[in-house]
Amino acid sequence: MIGLGYVGLPLAVAFAEAGSEVVGLDLDPTKIEMLAAGTSYIEDVPDAAISGIADLFRATADYADLAGCDALIVCVPTPLTGSREPDLSFLEKAGSALAEVLVEGQTVILESTTYPGTTREMLAPALEASGLKAGADFHLAFSPERIDPGRTDFTIRTTPKLVGGIDPESTAKAAEIYELVCDRVIRLSGPEAAELAKLLENIFRSVNIALVNELAQLCDRLGIDIWEVVDAAATKPFGFMKFEPGPGMGGHCLPVDPFYLAFRAREYDFYPEFIELAGKINQSQPLFCVNRAERVLNDAGKPVNGSKILLLGISYKAGVGDTRESPAIKMIGLLEALGAEISYHDPHVPELRPDLQSVELGPALAEADLTILVTAHPETDLEQVVSSTSLVLDLRGATRHFDADNVTRL
Repeated sequence: MIGLGYVGLPLAVAFAEAGSEVVGLDLDPTKIEMLAAGTSYIEDVPDAAISGIADLFRATADYADLAGCDALIVCVPTPLTGSREPDLSFLEKAGSALAEVLVEGQTVILESTTYPGTTREMLAPALEASGLKAGADFHLAFSPERIDPGRTDFTIRTTPKLVGGIDPESTAKAAEIYELVCDRVIRLSGPEAAELAKLLENIFRSVNIALVNELAQLCDRLGIDIWEVVDAAATKPFGFMKFEPGPGMGGHCLPVDPFYLAFRAREYDFYPEFIELAGKINQSQPLFCVNRAERVLNDAGKPVNGSKILLLGISYKAGVGDTRESPAIKMIGLLEALGAEISYHDPHVPELRPDLQSVELGPALAEADLTILVTAHPETDLEQVVSSTSLVLDLRGATRHFDADNVTRL
């Protein structure tokens, strides 16, 4: 397993629990030390899971330790650059390093989210620098990760797995590997179909979230409760799928995937305006939420400058501590630029930066001029929030069943 993050470590545990010997590679020495001590740094992987596979799993930072493996599964980050273009530098480095230890007969599978063509056009040549030929001397496939942090109803075992190899035998070999840990493996025509299927899954969500976020902005002007509208539409038993507005999108996938596809499309002189527009709307949503906060304070006769603003929940989704691309972080920057005194409470994120740490909820609610509910963690006591602070701006609709004059909803 190359890369022991949110994707690689749970997958390594799954294979080891299924009886496979697993070597996990990561270049972060802290992760290696923690795993060697039987300690997990991923919320979805308890310490007991690490200690339970001690006889079958070992972590390393040396690519040479991978030479004896039958399969090499690449789960490295694929973020965006500052200009919102794909950053495949981690994958390029992993491909070059693997080429130095690749041996005949191995199966290489890429799980990192990327644009169609990456496996065949970028990873294959990088691995072939070893002198071995993809599809002849080693097998190569793409199988997109489908891990949803914090989710328990669908697991690696019960979530269908997509697999697309650069040739039929590569597809068969990759499918055989995943059948060890997945109940259902779906074989596709090639890596390009698998790569694009992953992007479609998340772009579908991005587009629909953008739609309801834009509708929330319109409802704000029309004076209509967006939450009432969404709940009403959701009563239709067919032809409608419920999406809710919020402060924006976070995590590695939803804010990133539309830009990956748009980048690839432009290389073919195709401009996916619909997809790009959805990305722009979702990227601008934190600014709209900050503007709403300004208005809430203004209606109470208070300026943002000098006001004490408490943010509840700064991870990107409820129940986890993942802050990647979190809209709360963008909001904090915007509010601080306006002169607000920021504090936050999040039981899953004890520290955001050295000068900004999670505070005790009770006293913080009492002191805040405005409390903004950004991410509604399951353990959040909404009654306490509404009753203990002067003003509440609810960006998740979590208080829509409360009748309180001090609450404003998105």
